[in-house]
Amino acid sequence: MSVPRCMSTQHPDNVHPPFFADHPVIQGEAEIREAYYAYSHLGCTEQMWDFEGKEVDAFVVKKLLSRYERYFRENRLGEDVYLTLRVPNPRVETLEAKVLLETLESIPRSYDVASTFYGENAPVPIFEVILPMTSTAAEVERIHHYYKEFVGGKESQRCHDVTVGEWLGAFHPDTIHVIPLIEERSYLLGVDDIVEPFVRDKDLPYLRVFLARSDPALNYGLISAVLLVKIALRRLTELEQTIGLPLYPILGAGSAPFRGNLRPSRVADVVECHPSVQTFTIQSAFKYDHPEEEVQAALTVLGETPRQEAPEVDVAFCNRIIDKVSARYAECVSELAPLINEVASYVPQRRARKLHIGLFGYSRSLEGREGIHLPRAIRFCSSLYSIGVPPEILGVGALSPSELRALSEHYVQLSQDMEDSLSYLCEENLTQMPHIIREEAAAARAAFRCAPDREHSELTRAILESVHHRAGQETIPELIERAGTRRKFLG
Repeated sequence: MSVPRCMSTQHPDNVHPPFFADHPVIQGEAEIREAYYAYSHLGCTEQMWDFEGKEVDAFVVKKLLSRYERYFRENRLGEDVYLTLRVPNPRVETLEAKVLLETLESIPRSYDVASTFYGENAPVPIFEVILPMTSTAAEVERIHHYYKEFVGGKESQRCHDVTVGEWLGAFHPDTIHVIPLIEERSYLLGVDDIVEPFVRDKDLPYLRVFLARSDPALNYGLISAVLLVKIALRRLTELEQTIGLPLYPILGAGSAPFRGNLRPSRVADVVECHPSVQTFTIQSAFKYDHPEEEVQAALTVLGETPRQEAPEVDVAFCNRIIDKVSARYAECVSELAPLINEVASYVPQRRARKLHIGLFGYSRSLEGREGIHLPRAIRFCSSLYSIGVPPEILGVGALSPSELRALSEHYVQLSQDMEDSLSYLCEENLTQMPHIIREEAAAARAAFRCAPDREHSELTRAILESVHHRAGQETIPELIERAGTRRKFLG
């Protein structure tokens, strides 16, 4: 397998629906067309197929091969282009737990379809699954063993007078690769403690490790999220050197600066900041809120930029910064949570999804405060950008000028990300924000160039005024869309 450089995903951060969608909320048949478009027009060699938190078509392989026969004759699914499933984590999403089993059971059926389509020596169309919110090696092991023993392994089990294989045919593949998706601070810092026990007794050709970028930012702030990923990437490099097994990191970056700043105009900067990442997620705003030729050119740059080793990291320094920033960030979010949730109710939906439970989704105390609930990362970001408070500034006030200067050695994209985000700051709206938010804005403006986008500021003034005065609320979703159009991402 040639490990992909980019993975098209279904993250709903786009303002505009794609031309092939028949509704602003992408779902069902439009997602089949989306996968084909990502392969055939954009040049992404991998599509994530997300069973976690949303309704999804389990017959995707059959539909792709039957509807786009010519393309897949020339580009073999599972060999030239790839489909990777994201499954629910039973530990966290208990109501969706058995969806995991149903999804795993669909993999041999997809192989049967591919075998009929390609004939002898057909490639395995699906052989990797992503496990979100991974916290231990045991969680990854369970999926690995369940598939091997109860899905692929059922072929040899007897059913009355025959084996299951004699009755229903062969079950391929025999095993699958499980990709841990790691999202929380302690697990990102201990990524090697998850990966090493899992690979220890297996004859694997490689392991892909998915590092979240949006949820760590939602939970701990922008700067903390970047440093957590930096530490995790370095530990993966060191582990790879120790065990001699190729480890290929995936980074879940989105278009908003808070979520990674991965958009066509910033591809080179993001790769420079994360040189050891093998696969970058290409989310919906990247694909649909820019001209197609710009997207194609950016993906060409991404594909042609060679992967390098992760740089050294001063872990003690980074942890001190994370402690300070995340504590300050939590204070800010506590003050803003009611407003964030109110504005989030107006953010247009772009993909059919169920409720997701993240770290802030649980009722918990933050420095003695009552537990708070927040929307998912994209709606969280959209809410704050839409009222002229870019989420990147939250937590900056915890750091001194000397700490910010030292930080830039680890976070080389810091100035660029902050300057991009400060263009969405609305000075007029700050007067209506809590004192701690005004302090954060002042600290960010003092440290980084600030050139607010006047058109965006006017839109965010109108949004906040409508929210506060309960007048013209029917226009808020349209105003949020217009502001998102200006940014070229929804959230």
